[in-house]
Amino acid sequence: MEVVALVSGGKDSCFAMMRCLDYGHKIVALANLIPVDDATDELDSYMYQTVGHQIVVSYAKCMGLPLFRRRIRGSSRDQGLKYNVTAGDEVEDMFVLLSEIKRQIPSISAVSSGAIASDYQRLRVESVCSRLGLVSLAYLWKQDQTLLLDEMIRRGIVAITVKVATMGLKPSAHLGKELAELKCHLLQMNKSYGINVCGEGGEYETLTLDCPLFHNARIVLDDFEVILHSPDSIAPVGILHPLAFHLEHKPNSSDIVGDSSIVQENSSCLYEVDGGIAHNDVENKQQTLNPVTTADACTNIDLRISKTGKKLFSIGCWIQDPCSTSEGLKADLVAVLSRIENQLKEEGLGWVNVLYVHLFISSMEEFGLANEVYMSFITEQKCSLGVPSRSTIELPLVQVGLGNAYVEVLVANEQVKRVLHVQSISCWAPSCIGPYSQATLHGDILYMAGQLGLDPPTMKLCPGGPTAELELALQNSEAVANAFGCSIFSSAIHFLVYCSAHLTSSEKEQVEHKLHSSYITHLDCSNTGSYPTILYVLASYLPKGAYVEIKPLLYVPTNDDGVATRELEARGSWTASSEAFSGWSAQYSDLNDSCCQVHTIGGRICSAVISITDDIALKICSTEQLYHSEEHMKALARFCAFKLTKILIDNDFSCDTITMLRFYYSVEHSVAADVMSRVFSQTFAELEGGGSCRTDGVPIFNIVPVSASGCSASMNDIISCELLASKV
Repeated sequence: MEVVALVSGGKDSCFAMMRCLDYGHKIVALANLIPVDDATDELDSYMYQTVGHQIVVSYAKCMGLPLFRRRIRGSSRDQGLKYNVTAGDEVEDMFVLLSEIKRQIPSISAVSSGAIASDYQRLRVESVCSRLGLVSLAYLWKQDQTLLLDEMIRRGIVAITVKVATMGLKPSAHLGKELAELKCHLLQMNKSYGINVCGEGGEYETLTLDCPLFHNARIVLDDFEVILHSPDSIAPVGILHPLAFHLEHKPNSSDIVGDSSIVQENSSCLYEVDGGIAHNDVENKQQTLNPVTTADACTNIDLRISKTGKKLFSIGCWIQDPCSTSEGLKADLVAVLSRIENQLKEEGLGWVNVLYVHLFISSMEEFGLANEVYMSFITEQKCSLGVPSRSTIELPLVQVGLGNAYVEVLVANEQVKRVLHVQSISCWAPSCIGPYSQATLHGDILYMAGQLGLDPPTMKLCPGGPTAELELALQNSEAVANAFGCSIFSSAIHFLVYCSAHLTSSEKEQVEHKLHSSYITHLDCSNTGSYPTILYVLASYLPKGAYVEIKPLLYVPTNDDGVATRELEARGSWTASSEAFSGWSAQYSDLNDSCCQVHTIGGRICSAVISITDDIALKICSTEQLYHSEEHMKALARFCAFKLTKILIDNDFSCDTITMLRFYYSVEHSVAADVMSRVFSQTFAELEGGGSCRTDGVPIFNIVPVSASGCSASMNDIISCELLASKV
């Protein structure tokens, strides 16, 4: 991609440009925002006087690139972490600056910034990029600062300190020193006082004098003055004010600054961007691109809906289309999302209450279209607390008469959640460019988006096949988990592993072996009490043609003041008083629990997987051969319902605590979805004495057709049950 780099004069923005080149991008322009004349930051005030201006301009000459510059007119009006477009805010100056650069250089598609740990800075750059249709590149984001500092020095970043403002750094001794000279001292101060070695906490600021990107010349500082801003005895604040400098040309360099047409038009390489703040044509285009409304939904579509729980629950919506009369993915998805949106409105809720979205589509070839429809319903404007996390896979929906789109959303009545949505491409974890986030924390549970084996800085699938993809997907999941102070190795509740139907039997076995050797054998269950439940699902196709996608569910304990415990006791457990349950209990007494995985945490969370294989089915049906008839399926459904009910009773959970309940079944058995839905509906109706059936007739479960599923990678289940119950 062709990139415009935001530069401030410091080491981070320069090294971020070097990282861009590492990953095959091309820096074609520089962008600089000049602080207002009455800047409250003394560094800004001194650095951006005449000499400071010239030093930043000299970067363009050293690199042979055009520099676009704008003086900030706004102020920091929206001081919330997440930025909302605000008239008069300084972020709008960045918008105007980048808009003008994009107008003059239309080939630019990305913006580079030096953000390392500041969500405040990253989110504002991402906001502007999103509005302009640009990609944010933040290759220093979440990197280990000690390793980062070492790499900067090793790769030739020559930067001096121009501000110190922390314990252990003295203006008289440390201002004007190169990073290489200060490295050992900074590491010692980190060990003694916990300072950020890259200065991310404002401990110090730098000015870059030379780096490998400066092909034409290096900057030599001839004169400066040290200004003691605060003579505090513990943490004095000092500023180095440049007074004079010159450019020292490098061997084999040319005085010709760049060769682009823009540069040739202006030999100074400097472009001042003035003008007021106004909406850009690009922004307007982005906002109005292919709008989709509920009016597009077909009224003759037979929509079905499911709903679990009360305070934290799932809503599923699908199309009952046994005759395959669907008009296509767009019509189906519009209809499904419209129905869910209406259901949310009926309950006084909205998309802001949605924590997670499972998007099942009939063809991954139409992923772009599905995404377009999705973005017309779920937007950042509608989700003030952050957009929900998401997983998207292709399933054989049409084959069993379910249309082209099937959506399940996880909803919380309370608008309380913490969302991690990093849209920047970085070395940290795969970016989520669009209205879906990496992970959402609600209560004690972290709901993570499906993770592929993507190389974060390139966003390409890693080479090496299924096991390599799984290894990298685990690393990506761990990076996201670490951002919430937890780990997939010590906090896992449930692990859902999607495998592509294109895997061979041998490759499936290799995936299971890799999961065992790289993950299961390293689990630390001291935090959760037992091993997480694991379910494998064979999907027709995965995003980007991946072989494997994993979806961890993690336990992130919050402080408990005792109120939650009293609430749990008051809600009680599932009471099984129906004759059906008693009869089934006697009928299935000889069958052990080997088909069940159960994982409970502190009486608050219960995850379970029930696997019905041929061996189990033959015992349940008391027959020598399975015909997968409706009668046989009903027998299996009864066993699933019995085991499910028993798990909830044994662990003191009620029907209202069911957060998610899915029954996966293999389409190889040629059973239509409406038959499976009817079978399970009738089965749960028989358990009405146990309170397992909703009084409004809406099922509490979702029937999900898959190529295969199971508790191992062989995925030989006839039916797999996946349960999550939570006492919120």
